[in-house]
Amino acid sequence: MEKNAVKARGSLFELKGRPPLGQVVPLGLQHVVVAIVSTVSPALIVGSHLSTEDGILLVQMSLLMTAVAILLQLFPFVRGFGSGLPLIMGISFILPTLMIERFDFATMMGAQIVGGIAGMVFALFLKPIRKLFPTLVTGTVVMTIGMSMYPIAIRNMAGGYTDFFGSYKAWLVALFTLIVVVVCDNWGKGLVKLGAVLWGLICGYILALCLGMVSFDNVRTAGWFEIARPMHFGIKFDVGACISMAILFVANSLQTIGDMSSLTMGGFERMPTDKELQGGIMAQSAGSIVGAFFGGMPTCTYSECVGIVTVTKVVNKTVFAFAAIVLLICGLVPKFAAVLTTVPECVLGGAIISVFAIITMTGVRMIMSTGKFTMRKSTIVGLSVAMSIGITQVAGCLDGTHNVIQTVFGSFAPVAAALIAIPLNLLLPKGPEDLAEENNANRG
Repeated sequence: MEKNAVKARGSLFELKGRPPLGQVVPLGLQHVVVAIVSTVSPALIVGSHLSTEDGILLVQMSLLMTAVAILLQLFPFVRGFGSGLPLIMGISFILPTLMIERFDFATMMGAQIVGGIAGMVFALFLKPIRKLFPTLVTGTVVMTIGMSMYPIAIRNMAGGYTDFFGSYKAWLVALFTLIVVVVCDNWGKGLVKLGAVLWGLICGYILALCLGMVSFDNVRTAGWFEIARPMHFGIKFDVGACISMAILFVANSLQTIGDMSSLTMGGFERMPTDKELQGGIMAQSAGSIVGAFFGGMPTCTYSECVGIVTVTKVVNKTVFAFAAIVLLICGLVPKFAAVLTTVPECVLGGAIISVFAIITMTGVRMIMSTGKFTMRKSTIVGLSVAMSIGITQVAGCLDGTHNVIQTVFGSFAPVAAALIAIPLNLLLPKGPEDLAEENNANRG
């Protein structure tokens, strides 16, 4: 009843409409706070290979490209580019950090252009190969996305890459943040419930501040305004780099399919359409091509923010447009961006662990929606999850294989899960129960 009342007043639970600003701001900010650390982190890692000035500029471009990528998804102003869905995009952690260890930044930007083209080609042929991604396979990928994020959340809860790692302070703040999120989500009402992640972040931040875990050094040294110039970082092409990035972009597209499926299932109680999937991947790939000329690294969908949508059911475009505008301002005003990056990693970990759990359970719900859990389905899901998660948890287990295999199967578990589940779904024989369910689905 309460949800219907809020929906009628402000259309928070519909794509269109203009909810009150008092609702838009906190709901948009929780996406900003969750996404900004994940966006800045890969830029800081890659920036460590550049000069100090270029490193700062790279952080800004990461925020700017994130904002542009979100707006392209929300408002497809070019036909065929953009999903029209409330997706929070961000800089991919895997693609740039893998590439910078082997190539210089200019070569990485050239490979990114080729990778973007590969992503667009994949999107163009997505409709005829959509049958390779039935709900059983997609649900397995979504479940693996959530599970693969657990180590990230736990590492953040323990303090992340700081001197507080493993300390009682870090765990105290993380668990306090998690408790606030759980209490708001289960006992709160209205905006308290919908903004559970934000309130957890705020309360955890205050506690961390009282315990002396927040540093404002970067805020004091940050400037007020700066923007990147085209071709500032240069562009070079290397065959090996281009092939590697093309493979990574296609793999990244598989993750996007999983995230978009989780989003529409959690926010709209349906699977994404071919048009939405194709437009989403096209916009993601095209944005990465354009971004390469400015030093903007490749973007991807953020599972953390997809999880927030599945929890709150808030899908209004105004909320996500507000988040994009805040990120845009952060990219233009370094000092503002520096303030947002003062959120301790233990606070972020405490807030997002529940989000990842929801993503996992969304995948489980998708799998169970396919009907009775037969031995065939158990084999597909069980082996895909066991192999994909297992490989990524055992460092160096693929060292004796080709670099392509290491890149595709050892980088991100959901990609490996998809590449295992797809052939299993095609090759394993269907028993009487599977055939009966398939016939019923076709008749329906």
